[in-house]
Amino acid sequence: MCQFKNMEQNNDGNLAQVRHVVLVLSGKGGVGKSTITTELALALRHAGKKVGILDVDLCGPSIPRMLSVGRPDVHQCDSGWVPVYTDAEKSLALMSIGFLLEDPDEAVVWRGPKKTAMIAQFVSDVAWGELDVLLVDTPPGTSDEHLAVLENLKKHKVDGAVLVTTPQAVSTGDVRREITFCKKTGVQILGIIENMSGFVCPHCSECSNIFSKGGGEELAKLTGSVFLGCVPLDPLLSTCIEEGKDFMQSFPDSATFSAISSISQTLLNSLQTS
Repeated sequence: MCQFKNMEQNNDGNLAQVRHVVLVLSGKGGVGKSTITTELALALRHAGKKVGILDVDLCGPSIPRMLSVGRPDVHQCDSGWVPVYTDAEKSLALMSIGFLLEDPDEAVVWRGPKKTAMIAQFVSDVAWGELDVLLVDTPPGTSDEHLAVLENLKKHKVDGAVLVTTPQAVSTGDVRREITFCKKTGVQILGIIENMSGFVCPHCSECSNIFSKGGGEELAKLTGSVFLGCVPLDPLLSTCIEEGKDFMQSFPDSATFSAISSISQTLLNSLQTS
């Protein structure tokens, strides 16, 4: 089922050259958390930063497909697993738990202790080298997996978490619970992103609020959190994700590009002043 191997050494030093660690959380599935993680990473890379993505979503590791890296062989060095680089300049590194599963189409039917044990070692055994920002894509909800991630990152400074929601009340309600989780575990909330905030017409580029709008911003006000911005439901972005293309490079003149760039710059400013 899994190529996961026990390594004799716990390599806490693998995060020593990582300047900032940011968790990406969502209260429920289907809100585009992995999409936001991927696009933030690409935006930060285009801003000249060295970025890493740690994909620990056991039941839905989708980021390798979004970055068109497939299922490469994962190599080991003395310090642990070597991440997969998505570009020749090695400015965007990815390590996904999906790389270690023998069959990506097979359901992961594991009890909590086995999941947390795998995540615990996975978090500490990736040889990242020097990074400006490491984004950690977590499973939806507030589960054992999240606690395992936090417990194994606590020796290294975790800057905080970005929370992803959609405009609807059912999604923002779940984010309220995620905010409570962050407060109970001592994780700083860096901000809230409202994803799927309107639909961008592929013909006239007009944005229509097919769901609703403003739920994320209102939630940020009510909870005293920073509102990072809105990202619309854009067919161009969806196509790029499906085809594993870099949206930030392909559509630099789009409103969606501007939204993601603005969010990434606000996040970067927050990290640099924290």
